[in-house]
Amino acid sequence: MCYKVYLSYKLTLNKAMKHNYFCALLVISVTLFSCGESASENSQSATPQQEETAATPQGQSGVVDETSAPNIVQVAISSKDHTTLVAAVKAAGLVDALSNAGPFTVFAPTNAAFDKLPKGTVEELLKPEKIADLKNILEYHTYVGALKTEYMNDGQEFEQVNGGKVIITIKGDKTYVNGSEIVASIPTSNGIIHVINDVLLPK
Repeated sequence: MCYKVYLSYKLTLNKAMKHNYFCALLVISVTLFSCGESASENSQSATPQQEETAATPQGQSGVVDETSAPNIVQVAISSKDHTTLVAAVKAAGLVDALSNAGPFTVFAPTNAAFDKLPKGTVEELLKPEKIADLKNILEYHTYVGALKTEYMNDGQEFEQVNGGKVIITIKGDKTYVNGSEIVASIPTSNGIIHVINDVLLPK
């Protein structure tokens, strides 16, 4: 009798456990299905602002810089007093070189400085067959590095891009390069321009 009662109890317990296990599986399945639907709805209901943020390029490639200072070439192009120099730089094919990061120091003769040269000199130098001579002259006006007048000393020499040297002279509060006064200094994004009233001619 006791054995029959025990067997009946065990069968009932097993049925209950199986029933509970089935219920647990049912609850888990419903929960996972509900979460899947919720995630799907959230991904489909992204706000316009979220979509715009996702579509906007991030990092440096997405930055538009409209505030940087102009480089040496851009400053020269914007100057009405340096149109001859700009024409010479273009003819010599030095626009790209002087637009690089540098830094460079350019002693920039004005139009009036070129007018001091013998008649026909500029026109002759701008001819294609004279490009080597033109580059030599322009490179004599260019130094690799940023030379501020306050750091120049009397008698100091600087080797220019073409290999020639210029001599600095200080008289009072005025600074001269090869005897030509530096009348203005203009900082740029890739160096500095020193405006002079004479064309520097290499030896």
